[in-house]
Amino acid sequence: MYKNELGKTGLMVTPVGLGGIPLQRLSQEEANEVIRECKYQGINFIDTANGYTVSESYIGNALDEIGRENFIIATKAMGYKYEDMKAYIEKSLQDMHLEYIDLYQVHNCSKEEQFEQLMAEDGGMKALLEAKETGKIKHIGITSHSVDLMKKFVEMDVFETIQFPYNIVEQQIVEVFKRAKELGRGIICMKPLAGGAISNGDIALRYIMSEDLVTVTIPGMDSADQVRNNVQSVFHAGRLTETDNKEIEKIRADLGNDFCRRCGYCKPCPQGIDIPGMFLFEGYASRYGLKDWAKARYSSLEVNASDCVECGLCESKCPYELPIREKLKKVVEVFAD
Repeated sequence: MYKNELGKTGLMVTPVGLGGIPLQRLSQEEANEVIRECKYQGINFIDTANGYTVSESYIGNALDEIGRENFIIATKAMGYKYEDMKAYIEKSLQDMHLEYIDLYQVHNCSKEEQFEQLMAEDGGMKALLEAKETGKIKHIGITSHSVDLMKKFVEMDVFETIQFPYNIVEQQIVEVFKRAKELGRGIICMKPLAGGAISNGDIALRYIMSEDLVTVTIPGMDSADQVRNNVQSVFHAGRLTETDNKEIEKIRADLGNDFCRRCGYCKPCPQGIDIPGMFLFEGYASRYGLKDWAKARYSSLEVNASDCVECGLCESKCPYELPIREKLKKVVEVFAD
């Protein structure tokens, strides 16, 4: 597979990489199978996070078997304070059995106060720069869900890469990506399938490739079949057909912007509700004509949307500021009859 330079880092990465979020719902052997298939298909970029429960550990164990030399490893942590970020870096190294990490990113810096804390004298940036100086990490990046903050980050030389949601329905970052490209930043596209809301992964990836804005896109993959399919989509990327464009417009009309990207930042719910799961089942019922299937699984849960007590904790953590409580009420209505 062809490779692109990740900004000015000197790292040559494949145009599609492995997003590590879904690995945490697999077994170790299943995760190994996914990463083995990535190697076989030529994918060399893996992106994960300290906060993705067992994802880093799974990756570390897989690399022991498959070979660290086959991959460029990126991870991230929400360590805005010095001691927190320092501890997160050490934990990532330990969990993935690595002597160094190619790219360490500030995870989801989406509020001004987080950024101020990060850049303070005792902030997380100090720990990142120390780790880079000692060779524990090679490059520094940042991820966010705030366009306004990303406009600021992209102008700062300390951030060699940026990562932001970008897909058929989320276009708010396009001008920032263009600026990042001018400045030679590495551009990592997260949520290319809008957190699973876009069911047609082939057209979603071909759309991103056709726009020629990003260095690498990182769909979450939890099976060898998904790896193979995504590689094929990237290989066949090119000029979109009239049929493709009609399908893209239909996807945009169906989804709009008021939808769950399944990022999981709203969790845990004090009542034990799997909030992204609620919206996933509702989507199957409302958008994909699978109401009976979705209702059977929704009804089998011990805790579901009807158990919401409207505490609002989830909304305070949602990077998209979705009205989660109202949306959960809609889920209840969909499955009420």
